Amino acid sequence: MIKKQEIILLTALILGVISFGTFGYSLVEGWDLFDSFYMTVITLTTVGYMEVHALSKTGRAFTTVLILTGVGTMLYSLSVGAKILLEGEIREILGRRKLSKKIEKLDNHYIVCGYGRMGRIICRELSQYNAPFVIIEKGPEVFSSLDKDVLSVQGDATQDIVLKEAGIEKARGLISVLSTDADNLYVVLSARGLNPKLRIVARASDEGAEQKLFRAGADNVVSPYFIGGLRIAHTILKPAVVDFIEFATKSGNIELQMEEVRVKGDSCIVDKTLDECGIRKDLGIIVVAIKRETGEMEFNPKSTSVIRKGDTLVAMGETRHLKALEELVGV
Repeated sequence: MIKKQEIILLTALILGVISFGTFGYSLVEGWDLFDSFYMTVITLTTVGYMEVHALSKTGRAFTTVLILTGVGTMLYSLSVGAKILLEGEIREILGRRKLSKKIEKLDNHYIVCGYGRMGRIICRELSQYNAPFVIIEKGPEVFSSLDKDVLSVQGDATQDIVLKEAGIEKARGLISVLSTDADNLYVVLSARGLNPKLRIVARASDEGAEQKLFRAGADNVVSPYFIGGLRIAHTILKPAVVDFIEFATKSGNIELQMEEVRVKGDSCIVDKTLDECGIRKDLGIIVVAIKRETGEMEFNPKSTSVIRKGDTLVAMGETRHLKALEELVGV
């Protein structure tokens, strides 16, 4: 905003000096406006062409005043204006290079394609969990509103070169929430081809697009309209259940959270039952489900259920207790 005001002020100074000279010559010498303007320009720019018409003594005196006051003003305005523009461009170039270097160093990060209403919520949640991510956004007005410290790439996410710039080869996951199903489909196809191991979650607006996104390579497809309608219906039919789910999944809630914890091979709880691990007794955590490495989901596991290497525990409890569980399994 300050630079914009400075540029406006400098432009006003230049126009003011030119107007002063133009109308001055017109009044003093009686010339038409074009001849007066031309004489003013060649005088202020110190080009040194011959006078348009012979000058009277009064005209020469006016020219002297114009040179002493106007030339300095013109040179100052032009030099400061060029400095502002060049510094802005250089700063922008250096800023983009700095961001590019940070993105190149990223590993096991997430890529969010689209920074609309859904994209903002997703990025906020990723930040809440300190998960590294890169935003890809095409719209210049949206892109310019991003914080300078946010890692981002301006471009079309459907293009391979843009995905590579965001570090697709080393990314852990990709979330595509662009405005149209066609764009999301292109992103999924491109991303899956560039990184076969990537976990991809895509947004679908139409019912028919869901299966196409799965066939294109998406691991999960989310339909906001379907989920929203279901949530509204459940709020009417099962208000207590919805209130509990909102309470358990609310971001930043320290009283109760649901979390998933992957069991590593060197964890001390591998090949032990839930009862032997003491997760419920010692930590006060409820294991809602166990997702096996094969993809099989065991809901409401028994106390005799054995924890294996590579299992993912879906647990519910206080935040501090969940952190203790993460330390126990070796996260």
